[in-house]
Amino acid sequence: MTTGLTQPSVEPDLVRFDRTERIIHWTTASLFFVLMLTGAALYAGPLSTLVGRRVLVRDLHVIAGIALPIPLVLGLLGRWGRSLRADLGRLNRWSPDDRTWMRRHTRPDARLGKFNPGQKLNATFLGAAIVLMLGSGSIMKWFDPFPLAWRTGATFVHDWTALGIWLAVGGHVLFALRDPEALGAMRRGTINARWARRERPRWFEERNDPTP
Repeated sequence: MTTGLTQPSVEPDLVRFDRTERIIHWTTASLFFVLMLTGAALYAGPLSTLVGRRVLVRDLHVIAGIALPIPLVLGLLGRWGRSLRADLGRLNRWSPDDRTWMRRHTRPDARLGKFNPGQKLNATFLGAAIVLMLGSGSIMKWFDPFPLAWRTGATFVHDWTALGIWLAVGGHVLFALRDPEALGAMRRGTINARWARRERPRWFEERNDPTP
């Protein structure tokens, strides 16, 4: 016996990040936190006095720094990095809607793609920071071939870039906690279709476009 009532259709979740992207994200995040904590223990006055095994902490800092770009480089290789390469392309493209989003009074009118402008800026800064920290840290660690001016400049760049990383990562974590659905997508890979339609309408349409 039927009641004549039709059940509303439930939209399937959308795949937002594949396994490769999630592994790279969490591995890189872990390395960043190791670098931030060991760097603070080595260079922040009040914390440095509490650290007993400074040689071990310094070695961990160097190893994590050298390893930091490896997950991203490995992730870009081969077929498993196709989604990652596509997302890097999205992060490097800016649309008129991104500029609309940057102005608070017009933000509700913006029809965003997969990433908002804040995420694009954060990714750009952290990508540049990896290069700067690896270069300046290498000069600080293996300083013999370099003149004093280079070593002094490397220390200056390293310290101030580290401060920027603390601010960028702290802001990233704060905004992630404010959007549990988006944070969940980085854990499980999928996102609710309603969230995509509301928060990322251009990406939602892209995912549902029947044309090849």
